[in-house]
Amino acid sequence: MLRGGVAVSLLALGACASVDQTLLDAQLPDPPAAWTASEALGDAPTGDWLAAFGDDALYALIDEAVRHNNTLLAAAANLEAARANSRIARANLLPTLNASANASRNAIVTDPAAAAQSGTGADLGGLRAKELEEMFGVDRDGDGRLDGLDLDGDGFAEAPLPNRRVYINNYSLGAQIQWELDLWGRLADETRAAYRDARASLADFRGAQLSIAGAVAQSWFALIEARQQRELAERDVTARESNLRVTERRFERGVASSLDVRLARSALGSSQANLAFRQRTEKEAARRLEVLLGRYPAAELEAAESLPQLPRLDGAGAPGEILARRPDLLAAEARMEAAGLRARAARKQLLPRLTLSSQISTSGPELADVIDPERLAGNIAAGLFQPLFQGGRVRANAKRARALAEAALLDYAETALRAYEEAENAIAAEAYLAAREEALKLAYEEAAAAEALTERRYASGAATIFNLLDAQTRRISAESAYIQATRQRVANRVVLYLAIGGDFVTEAKLAAAPPGAPGGK
Repeated sequence: MLRGGVAVSLLALGACASVDQTLLDAQLPDPPAAWTASEALGDAPTGDWLAAFGDDALYALIDEAVRHNNTLLAAAANLEAARANSRIARANLLPTLNASANASRNAIVTDPAAAAQSGTGADLGGLRAKELEEMFGVDRDGDGRLDGLDLDGDGFAEAPLPNRRVYINNYSLGAQIQWELDLWGRLADETRAAYRDARASLADFRGAQLSIAGAVAQSWFALIEARQQRELAERDVTARESNLRVTERRFERGVASSLDVRLARSALGSSQANLAFRQRTEKEAARRLEVLLGRYPAAELEAAESLPQLPRLDGAGAPGEILARRPDLLAAEARMEAAGLRARAARKQLLPRLTLSSQISTSGPELADVIDPERLAGNIAAGLFQPLFQGGRVRANAKRARALAEAALLDYAETALRAYEEAENAIAAEAYLAAREEALKLAYEEAAAAEALTERRYASGAATIFNLLDAQTRRISAESAYIQATRQRVANRVVLYLAIGGDFVTEAKLAAAPPGAPGGK
């Protein structure tokens, strides 16, 4: 009967893989041969994607973040914990050996007189009354009570007989070995699952490195933009102040009206308010980056003068390649495999377990007794454990593990779809943002030329204050939008490298890589 039940269980276990594959195929469509957003892109960039920005300061910042960022250090600690947990799981496959050693000494206070009176019926510390009489004293007056100690053996007690303290020593040594034979591979499945967890933690660590590098790059470029916007606001304030001085002089000569003066003052106030906003934005951007670096957010970090000029993107690889490159996908895949192995191990809980155990022990009142072969005692036993009735706990646990495995599989499929979406969006945005940047550059250049022309016409009296303020506002707005578009294109390039699973290389990253990680020491 047992053999038939085992066969059915093993058949059920063998069917799990095909069911899971069917579910995965249903939820994860086959990727196309090329990205739909752009088919002209070639192979994915390899090596160090930071090199595309040509910014030595960015290298130094990412180096610092890799060494000091708390999120990354926490990921490294989680990796160590996962590796230790895998070693713990592997230990279940091996026998356990425990040893014990004890030494004790007990003191028993005895009354030799009372022992003598009680005759052979008293047993104090293993000594009879007659033995106590011979050891401790004599009955000098013949009343049946021990009166004192016979120290010199002449039959006369020299001192009153006190209560006596008897010491009993005991030494023991034991060892026990126990081993569960992995008949059905349950323990092996649990061990493999723990190793998959460690692999997932390694991917999480690599993903954390990539995420921190991306966050530092994005924050660095945001700080550069904030600096450029602040400098633009300062130039705007300077221009508005110049307008106000010119308008006031014209008003004093009767050439301009008080309306012109008030409009110039209003424009200056708006520019000063925008400058205060840009100054606050720059300080916040600096603090955000400093926190990523593990520094105190003192807003002391100074940005570069301009954003990098991007080279042309040569390629992004094929969609299917990101499944083997992106750390989050590798982690999700490892956790999916771990959940499947645990589901299989949970099903095997229904099968019988065979455990071997052996125990040896020895004891005695003398230390030499623990190594006396004649005192050695031991046993060896084997036990077969088969769950019969546990209120449905084992089967419910197996169903729960199977459901968790399916959830992990669906999480993997969803992570893959989101990865495809991020890459497609970033590839498509590469062209759109480049076109937008060029258009805004043209708008800015024409607005700057129009501003210069209007300033000359206003100085000659051919243009009004309205024309001048409008031209200056258009130029400021166009230049600000152009700076923002440039930063958005640079930021999207970072997003693209992260989406396709690009890597980066710095000395700090190599030093921070744990043993066993790619590039680790």
